[in-house]
Amino acid sequence: MALNQIMPLVQTSVELGLITGLTVLALFLSYSMLNVCDLSTDGCFTLGAAIGGIVALAGHPWLSLPAAMGAGMLSGLLTAVLQTRMGINSLLAGIIVNTGLYSVNIAIMGGSSQLNMNRTATVFSLAKEALQGTALAQQYRMLVAVIAAALVLTLLILFLRTRLGLAIRATGDNPAMVSSSSINPVFTTTIGLCISNAFTGLSGCLLAQYQKSVNIDIGSGMVTIALASLLIGGVFFGRRRIPARAFGVLVGAVIFRLIYAAALRMNMPSFMLKAVSSLIVILALSGPYLRKQGGELIRRCRSRKGAM
Repeated sequence: MALNQIMPLVQTSVELGLITGLTVLALFLSYSMLNVCDLSTDGCFTLGAAIGGIVALAGHPWLSLPAAMGAGMLSGLLTAVLQTRMGINSLLAGIIVNTGLYSVNIAIMGGSSQLNMNRTATVFSLAKEALQGTALAQQYRMLVAVIAAALVLTLLILFLRTRLGLAIRATGDNPAMVSSSSINPVFTTTIGLCISNAFTGLSGCLLAQYQKSVNIDIGSGMVTIALASLLIGGVFFGRRRIPARAFGVLVGAVIFRLIYAAALRMNMPSFMLKAVSSLIVILALSGPYLRKQGGELIRRCRSRKGAM
């Protein structure tokens, strides 16, 4: 494949990786820090895309960003209430909210399963107009994606260093100790899920405006993609400090998109991509166990050779 064909493919993968990387950062907060597996991610991602699309179609592309984040926060609040106030298991709470959001998202889109934004102003088209005549005129999509990812990454790192952020991290590590330390785990869990889902909603909004359309299945499998990206980032930055780990999950999201792009270039059917996502998650989760078993097998072989 020629270089002029590879570079656009890599650039698109990086752009998409940074946009969906916001969802991976959301999962980093809820799953890695708070120790809550939030399965409402798929529905919340679509919710952010739907709200963002509707507000952009109304002529307010910049307003669509906080609107999508606000909708995501409401989704996170509902999940947290079911989990902390109604005694529902966190996995079941996420599944219930995700299921309900399907109907909510259809209703938001006016009973349709798709929104067309081809003739609508978006944050990307506005950035293109603002950069016209400059050296970055052709990189407006990349610039918006980088700015969004950098802002969310910086805000997340700063938040995790605050007193509330440390309380959320402590809640994920040891809820019993947190309760005995006069910290309300219900409050920290609720705040953590609200912030996490706000990032997910923003990610969905940006992706919808990036591809200028919203489909009811736009968030399908996003929790698997985010988990795979999170695990890929953990391979390279898993034992480092929080800032490096948070940056690593963005790197993981970009790597995941590059793997996706490579699979597509190998003429793999599009319906197989979810199988690729699942395979990546399986390899990442089973990697430590397989390495351990492989090491024991090598030691056994060496000991047998020595005995001979």
